[in-house]
Amino acid sequence: MEAKVANGLLVSPRIDSEKITRRIGTGGSVRFSRRFREQDRLQVLVSAQLQPKTRNSNRHKTVSLEVSCSYKNFPASLLESGGFQAPFDEALILKNKSQEIGPYLSGRCIYLVGMMGSGKTTVGKVLSQVLGYSFFDSDKLVEQEVDGTSVAEIFKLYGEGFFRDKETEVLRKLSLMHQLVVSTGGGAVVRPINWKYMQKGISVWLDVPLEDLARRIAAVGTGSRPLLHHDSGDAYTKTLTRLSTLMEERSDAYANANARVSLEEIAAKLGHRDVSNLSPTAIAIEALEQIEGFLKEENGDFGL
Repeated sequence: MEAKVANGLLVSPRIDSEKITRRIGTGGSVRFSRRFREQDRLQVLVSAQLQPKTRNSNRHKTVSLEVSCSYKNFPASLLESGGFQAPFDEALILKNKSQEIGPYLSGRCIYLVGMMGSGKTTVGKVLSQVLGYSFFDSDKLVEQEVDGTSVAEIFKLYGEGFFRDKETEVLRKLSLMHQLVVSTGGGAVVRPINWKYMQKGISVWLDVPLEDLARRIAAVGTGSRPLLHHDSGDAYTKTLTRLSTLMEERSDAYANANARVSLEEIAAKLGHRDVSNLSPTAIAIEALEQIEGFLKEENGDFGL
Protein backbone atom coordinates (compact mmCIF):
# COMPACT_ATOMS: atom_id res chain seq x y z
CA MET A 1 0.00 0.00 0.00
CA GLU A 2 2.79 2.43 1.01
CA ALA A 3 4.60 1.79 -2.26
CA LYS A 4 1.45 2.46 -4.28
CA VAL A 5 0.83 5.72 -2.49
CA ALA A 6 4.46 6.83 -2.65
CA ASN A 7 4.56 6.20 -6.40
CA GLY A 8 1.62 8.57 -6.81
CA LEU A 9 3.19 11.48 -4.97
CA LEU A 10 3.66 13.80 -7.90
CA VAL A 11 3.87 17.54 -7.42
CA SER A 12 1.17 19.20 -9.48
CA PRO A 13 2.07 22.18 -11.68
CA ARG A 14 1.15 25.61 -10.37
CA ILE A 15 -0.70 28.30 -12.27
CA ASP A 16 1.70 31.17 -12.98
CA SER A 17 -0.44 34.14 -13.92
CA GLU A 18 2.44 36.57 -13.42
CA LYS A 19 3.99 35.43 -16.71
CA ILE A 20 0.90 35.86 -18.84
CA THR A 21 1.59 38.17 -21.78
CA ARG A 22 -0.99 39.43 -24.27
CA ARG A 23 -0.32 41.19 -27.51
CA ILE A 24 -2.25 44.39 -28.24
CA GLY A 25 -2.31 45.64 -31.79
CA THR A 26 0.93 45.96 -33.75
CA GLY A 27 4.07 46.00 -31.67
CA GLY A 28 2.31 46.54 -28.34
CA SER A 29 2.09 44.31 -25.31
CA VAL A 30 0.54 44.13 -21.89
CA ARG A 31 2.29 42.30 -19.10
CA PHE A 32 0.69 41.36 -15.78
CA SER A 33 3.68 42.25 -13.67
CA ARG A 34 2.52 42.62 -10.06
CA ARG A 35 -0.29 41.59 -7.77
CA PHE A 36 -1.28 42.90 -4.37
CA ARG A 37 -4.21 42.50 -2.04
CA GLU A 38 -6.16 45.36 -0.46
CA GLN A 39 -8.92 44.50 1.99
CA ASP A 40 -11.32 42.14 0.19
CA ARG A 41 -10.34 43.10 -3.35
CA LEU A 42 -7.60 41.60 -5.44
CA GLN A 43 -5.87 44.22 -7.59
CA VAL A 44 -3.57 43.73 -10.53
CA LEU A 45 -1.10 46.31 -11.79
CA VAL A 46 -0.89 46.19 -15.57
CA SER A 47 2.01 47.82 -17.39
CA ALA A 48 1.44 48.48 -21.09
CA GLN A 49 4.19 49.52 -23.48
CA LEU A 50 2.83 50.99 -26.72
CA GLN A 51 5.28 51.30 -29.58
CA PRO A 52 4.62 53.96 -32.25
CA LYS A 53 4.18 52.76 -35.80
CA THR A 54 6.81 55.16 -37.25
CA ARG A 55 9.98 53.33 -38.15
CA ASN A 56 12.29 56.22 -37.27
CA SER A 57 11.09 56.64 -33.72
CA ASN A 58 12.42 54.44 -30.94
CA ARG A 59 10.57 56.14 -28.11
CA HIS A 60 8.09 54.10 -26.09
CA LYS A 61 5.10 55.23 -24.13
CA THR A 62 4.32 53.46 -20.89
CA VAL A 63 0.82 53.40 -19.49
CA SER A 64 0.00 51.94 -16.08
CA LEU A 65 -3.46 50.54 -15.50
CA GLU A 66 -4.96 49.25 -12.29
CA VAL A 67 -7.49 46.50 -12.80
CA SER A 68 -9.56 45.33 -9.87
CA CYS A 69 -11.34 42.01 -9.73
CA SER A 70 -13.47 40.82 -6.86
CA TYR A 71 -14.28 37.28 -5.82
CA LYS A 72 -17.86 38.44 -5.29
CA ASN A 73 -18.28 39.65 -8.86
CA PHE A 74 -16.62 37.10 -11.15
CA PRO A 75 -18.86 34.89 -13.32
CA ALA A 76 -19.03 31.23 -12.39
CA SER A 77 -19.14 28.44 -14.95
CA LEU A 78 -20.98 25.16 -14.75
CA LEU A 79 -19.60 22.59 -12.30
CA GLU A 80 -18.10 19.77 -14.32
CA SER A 81 -16.75 16.38 -13.40
CA GLY A 82 -13.84 16.53 -15.81
CA GLY A 83 -11.30 19.13 -16.88
CA PHE A 84 -12.20 22.78 -17.18
CA GLN A 85 -10.60 26.14 -17.91
CA ALA A 86 -11.07 28.60 -15.07
CA PRO A 87 -11.59 32.27 -15.96
CA PHE A 88 -8.44 34.30 -15.45
CA ASP A 89 -9.78 36.23 -12.48
CA GLU A 90 -10.86 33.03 -10.70
CA ALA A 91 -7.46 31.42 -11.23
CA LEU A 92 -5.68 34.56 -10.06
CA ILE A 93 -7.76 34.87 -6.90
CA LEU A 94 -7.26 31.16 -6.15
CA LYS A 95 -3.49 31.37 -6.56
CA ASN A 96 -3.26 34.53 -4.48
CA LYS A 97 -5.20 32.92 -1.63
CA SER A 98 -3.14 29.71 -1.79
CA GLN A 99 0.06 31.75 -1.54
CA GLU A 100 -1.29 33.59 1.48
CA ILE A 101 -2.15 30.54 3.53
CA GLY A 102 0.23 27.94 2.04
CA PRO A 103 3.11 28.63 4.44
CA TYR A 104 0.78 28.36 7.44
CA LEU A 105 -0.46 24.91 6.44
CA SER A 106 2.97 23.56 7.40
CA GLY A 107 2.56 20.69 4.97
CA ARG A 108 -0.54 19.31 6.67
CA CYS A 109 -2.86 17.22 4.56
CA ILE A 110 -6.32 18.43 3.61
CA TYR A 111 -9.16 15.91 3.90
CA LEU A 112 -12.36 16.64 2.00
CA VAL A 113 -15.46 15.09 3.53
CA GLY A 114 -19.07 15.20 2.42
CA MET A 115 -21.89 13.25 0.85
CA MET A 116 -21.47 11.24 -2.32
CA GLY A 117 -21.60 13.45 -5.38
CA SER A 118 -20.57 16.60 -3.52
CA GLY A 119 -17.59 17.25 -5.79
CA LYS A 120 -14.80 16.20 -3.42
CA THR A 121 -12.68 14.69 -6.20
CA THR A 122 -13.11 17.59 -8.62
CA VAL A 123 -12.50 20.32 -6.02
CA GLY A 124 -9.70 18.27 -4.46
CA LYS A 125 -7.78 18.20 -7.72
CA VAL A 126 -8.10 21.98 -8.05
CA LEU A 127 -6.78 22.48 -4.51
CA SER A 128 -3.91 20.05 -4.95
CA GLN A 129 -2.79 21.77 -8.13
CA VAL A 130 -2.77 25.28 -6.74
CA LEU A 131 -1.11 24.24 -3.45
CA GLY A 132 1.46 22.02 -5.12
CA TYR A 133 0.12 19.04 -3.17
CA SER A 134 -0.54 15.51 -4.41
CA PHE A 135 -4.11 14.26 -4.74
CA PHE A 136 -5.57 10.95 -3.61
CA ASP A 137 -9.07 9.49 -3.68
CA SER A 138 -9.46 7.10 -0.75
CA ASP A 139 -12.05 5.03 -2.62
CA LYS A 140 -9.60 4.49 -5.48
CA LEU A 141 -6.90 3.40 -3.04
CA VAL A 142 -9.30 0.88 -1.47
CA GLU A 143 -10.05 -0.47 -4.96
CA GLN A 144 -6.30 -0.88 -5.56
CA GLU A 145 -6.00 -2.82 -2.31
CA VAL A 146 -8.68 -5.26 -3.54
CA ASP A 147 -7.02 -5.92 -6.90
CA GLY A 148 -8.89 -3.18 -8.75
CA THR A 149 -12.35 -4.31 -7.65
CA SER A 150 -14.83 -1.43 -7.79
CA VAL A 151 -16.38 -0.09 -4.60
CA ALA A 152 -19.81 -1.32 -5.74
CA GLU A 153 -18.42 -4.83 -6.26
CA ILE A 154 -16.59 -4.77 -2.92
CA PHE A 155 -19.90 -4.01 -1.18
CA LYS A 156 -21.60 -6.78 -3.13
CA LEU A 157 -18.92 -9.44 -2.61
CA TYR A 158 -17.59 -8.68 0.86
CA GLY A 159 -20.07 -6.31 2.53
CA GLU A 160 -19.86 -2.75 3.83
CA GLY A 161 -17.91 -3.73 6.96
CA PHE A 162 -15.04 -5.11 4.86
CA PHE A 163 -14.96 -1.91 2.80
CA ARG A 164 -14.95 0.31 5.92
CA ASP A 165 -12.02 -1.66 7.38
CA LYS A 166 -10.03 -1.14 4.20
CA GLU A 167 -11.00 2.54 4.15
CA THR A 168 -9.73 3.01 7.71
CA GLU A 169 -6.43 1.35 6.84
CA VAL A 170 -6.02 3.62 3.82
CA LEU A 171 -6.66 6.73 5.94
CA ARG A 172 -4.17 5.51 8.55
CA LYS A 173 -1.42 5.24 5.95
CA LEU A 174 -2.28 8.57 4.36
CA SER A 175 -2.16 10.26 7.77
CA LEU A 176 1.55 9.43 7.99
CA MET A 177 2.25 11.59 4.94
CA HIS A 178 2.32 15.31 4.21
CA GLN A 179 1.20 17.72 1.47
CA LEU A 180 -1.75 15.67 0.27
CA VAL A 181 -5.32 16.58 -0.63
CA VAL A 182 -7.50 13.54 0.06
CA SER A 183 -11.02 12.96 -1.20
CA THR A 184 -12.68 10.65 1.32
CA GLY A 185 -15.67 8.38 0.88
CA GLY A 186 -19.03 9.75 1.91
CA GLY A 187 -19.28 7.40 4.89
CA ALA A 188 -15.70 7.77 6.15
CA VAL A 189 -16.90 10.18 8.84
CA VAL A 190 -18.98 7.59 10.71
CA ARG A 191 -15.99 5.87 12.30
CA PRO A 192 -14.33 7.80 15.14
CA ILE A 193 -10.99 6.16 14.36
CA ASN A 194 -11.04 7.81 10.93
CA TRP A 195 -11.32 11.22 12.59
CA LYS A 196 -8.26 10.39 14.67
CA TYR A 197 -6.29 10.04 11.44
CA MET A 198 -7.86 13.00 9.66
CA GLN A 199 -7.26 15.29 12.63
CA LYS A 200 -3.56 15.12 11.84
CA GLY A 201 -4.46 17.33 8.89
CA ILE A 202 -7.29 19.77 8.18
CA SER A 203 -10.75 18.46 7.35
CA VAL A 204 -13.13 20.39 5.09
CA TRP A 205 -16.82 19.56 4.68
CA LEU A 206 -18.31 20.25 1.25
CA ASP A 207 -21.94 20.91 2.17
CA VAL A 208 -24.24 20.62 -0.87
CA PRO A 209 -28.07 20.80 -0.80
CA LEU A 210 -29.55 17.30 -1.01
CA GLU A 211 -31.80 18.21 -3.95
CA ASP A 212 -28.76 19.22 -6.01
CA LEU A 213 -26.89 16.07 -5.00
CA ALA A 214 -29.87 13.94 -6.04
CA ARG A 215 -30.05 15.66 -9.43
CA ARG A 216 -26.32 15.16 -10.05
CA ILE A 217 -26.33 11.49 -9.07
CA ALA A 218 -29.57 10.67 -10.90
CA ALA A 219 -28.20 12.26 -14.06
CA VAL A 220 -25.22 9.88 -14.20
CA GLY A 221 -26.94 6.82 -12.71
CA THR A 222 -26.76 5.10 -9.33
CA GLY A 223 -25.03 1.90 -10.42
CA SER A 224 -21.67 2.93 -8.94
CA ARG A 225 -23.29 3.96 -5.64
CA PRO A 226 -23.71 0.79 -3.56
CA LEU A 227 -25.85 2.49 -0.92
CA LEU A 228 -28.33 3.74 -3.53
CA HIS A 229 -28.90 1.46 -6.47
CA HIS A 230 -30.99 -1.19 -4.72
CA ASP A 231 -33.89 1.14 -3.97
CA SER A 232 -36.98 1.16 -6.17
CA GLY A 233 -38.58 4.14 -7.90
CA ASP A 234 -37.38 6.77 -10.32
CA ALA A 235 -33.72 7.74 -10.03
CA TYR A 236 -34.21 11.21 -8.57
CA THR A 237 -36.84 10.25 -5.97
CA LYS A 238 -35.04 7.19 -4.66
CA THR A 239 -31.73 9.04 -4.58
CA LEU A 240 -33.18 11.99 -2.67
CA THR A 241 -34.94 9.69 -0.21
CA ARG A 242 -31.80 7.68 0.49
CA LEU A 243 -29.60 10.75 0.72
CA SER A 244 -31.97 12.29 3.25
CA THR A 245 -31.66 9.19 5.43
CA LEU A 246 -27.88 9.12 5.15
CA MET A 247 -27.66 12.82 5.95
CA GLU A 248 -29.66 12.34 9.13
CA GLU A 249 -27.20 9.64 10.16
CA ARG A 250 -24.06 11.57 9.24
CA SER A 251 -24.79 15.27 9.71
CA ASP A 252 -23.31 15.44 13.21
CA ALA A 253 -20.20 13.63 11.99
CA TYR A 254 -19.73 16.00 9.06
CA ALA A 255 -20.02 18.91 11.49
CA ASN A 256 -16.81 17.68 13.17
CA ALA A 257 -14.81 19.01 10.21
CA ASN A 258 -12.43 21.88 10.86
CA ALA A 259 -14.03 23.94 8.09
CA ARG A 260 -17.38 23.95 6.28
CA VAL A 261 -17.91 25.04 2.69
CA SER A 262 -21.58 25.75 2.04
CA LEU A 263 -22.37 25.82 -1.67
CA GLU A 264 -25.65 27.59 -0.90
CA GLU A 265 -23.74 30.42 0.75
CA ILE A 266 -21.29 30.67 -2.16
CA ALA A 267 -24.17 30.84 -4.64
CA ALA A 268 -25.86 33.59 -2.62
CA LYS A 269 -22.62 35.56 -2.41
CA LEU A 270 -22.14 35.34 -6.18
CA GLY A 271 -25.76 36.13 -6.98
CA HIS A 272 -26.79 32.69 -8.27
CA ARG A 273 -30.20 31.15 -7.62
CA ASP A 274 -28.78 27.67 -7.07
CA VAL A 275 -25.43 25.91 -6.84
CA SER A 276 -25.42 24.34 -10.30
CA ASN A 277 -23.60 27.32 -11.83
CA LEU A 278 -20.69 27.27 -9.39
CA SER A 279 -17.32 26.34 -10.84
CA PRO A 280 -14.88 24.04 -9.00
CA THR A 281 -12.49 26.99 -8.78
CA ALA A 282 -15.07 29.15 -7.00
CA ILE A 283 -15.67 26.34 -4.51
CA ALA A 284 -11.92 25.86 -4.03
CA ILE A 285 -11.53 29.59 -3.30
CA GLU A 286 -14.17 29.34 -0.58
CA ALA A 287 -12.47 26.23 0.80
CA LEU A 288 -9.21 28.15 1.19
CA GLU A 289 -11.09 31.04 2.80
CA GLN A 290 -12.61 28.66 5.34
CA ILE A 291 -9.26 26.96 5.96
CA GLU A 292 -7.80 30.41 6.55
CA GLY A 293 -10.50 31.07 9.15
CA PHE A 294 -9.71 27.80 10.90
CA LEU A 295 -5.97 28.58 10.96
CA LYS A 296 -6.67 31.99 12.48
CA GLU A 297 -8.75 30.43 15.23
CA GLU A 298 -6.15 27.75 15.81
CA ASN A 299 -3.04 29.92 15.87
CA GLY A 300 -4.34 33.47 16.14
CA ASP A 301 -4.50 36.00 13.32
CA PHE A 302 -1.29 35.53 11.35
CA GLY A 303 -1.37 38.95 9.71
CA LEU A 304 -3.70 38.39 6.72
